[in-house]
Amino acid sequence: MVDVAPWVAVIEPPGLNDRVVQILIEALYKIDLDWLQSHPRAPRLYESGVRYRAEPQGVEKWRAIPWVLELGQGDCEDLACWLAAEYTVRGIQARPVAHCRRRRNRRTYHILVQLPDGTLEDPSKKLGM
Repeated sequence: MVDVAPWVAVIEPPGLNDRVVQILIEALYKIDLDWLQSHPRAPRLYESGVRYRAEPQGVEKWRAIPWVLELGQGDCEDLACWLAAEYTVRGIQARPVAHCRRRRNRRTYHILVQLPDGTLEDPSKKLGM
């Protein structure tokens, strides 16, 4: 059960580009990091039972850890920000990074975790994508 009252924040950036996406994922990562630091008994992502689930096309909700736990699912930014924050709490300096895919006239982003040695981890794939 989520230990906070539900609320919704809508962010409407002037445009979606690589820089804006990186700012947004850094914000979610910091929210998750703060939450994990204040909830030391929180489950680790891969042990939580949470699964990857894509959102419907045109819908994008960026959820912090308590909401992902409540729903039992998250998409790439939810999972990558959680995992990067979890690693950071455990002393591994990881960060979420955006990878842009360009198809025809459309950009899509997939969020991964970059580890200190530069390798990338994809929690979405590990959790059912």
